[in-house]
Amino acid sequence: MLTEADRRTLADRLYAAERDRAPIPPLILLRPDLAAADAYEIQLHNVRRRGGTVVGHKVGLSSKAMQRMMGVDEPDYGHLLADMRLTETEPVDARRFCFPRVEIEVAFLLGADLPGRDCTEDDVLAATEAYAPSIELIDSRIEDWRISLADTIADNASSAGFVVGAARVRPSAIDIRGIDAVLYRGAEAVAQGRSDAVLGNPVTAVAWLARTVAAFGVRLRAGHLVLPGACARAVDAHPGDEFRAVFTGLGEVGLSFAEVSDG
Repeated sequence: MLTEADRRTLADRLYAAERDRAPIPPLILLRPDLAAADAYEIQLHNVRRRGGTVVGHKVGLSSKAMQRMMGVDEPDYGHLLADMRLTETEPVDARRFCFPRVEIEVAFLLGADLPGRDCTEDDVLAATEAYAPSIELIDSRIEDWRISLADTIADNASSAGFVVGAARVRPSAIDIRGIDAVLYRGAEAVAQGRSDAVLGNPVTAVAWLARTVAAFGVRLRAGHLVLPGACARAVDAHPGDEFRAVFTGLGEVGLSFAEVSDG
């Protein structure tokens, strides 16, 4: 285990990388002994320093496609803060980020608190008020996305923003395991998958999250948004890109990126 001073030093490096949009080498090159437990403490340190309201959590690397893409073999989680919320109507400035990518997810809107260490899939279904279409904007403050599991955990599970579509569907009205999703850039389909790519069932990912965060004194609360993981691979985002995600039985959601002015 790292000391508190060690964790604070690594947290400072990540914080500065995000603030200055200046990616840094992988943390494990500096500290090969960086464990997942240390990385979660680093994440929490920067979440507290950033301030703002926690509005939910995300599960990362919960599909085999994303695990292969990132070279890891287990999920992780991060915090969603109020100032990370994006809209469908206001284009995002891609220059705010280091290496922005987008991915498509079925969002869970909680109507009740979830249990902690003993949370089951039945608990998740009972507490979920609705599903909604969403796009997550992910980013890495680690150079060229050369992340280990510990790197991405420390870096808030590579989360940077999210947008949720208007549709709301009650869990009893749809099979959460059978939602097909397609991501379009303009008219071109650039990624597609199905909701069961997330650990076989996104509900499983949310239950895993509730149990995992409990070890750090964190609970998933009524009113929180939970992003359980991507249905398909992540796609690089560039200035001028216009994305639209379409989910069978769940509607759609869009996210656009502002053009860069020549002036």
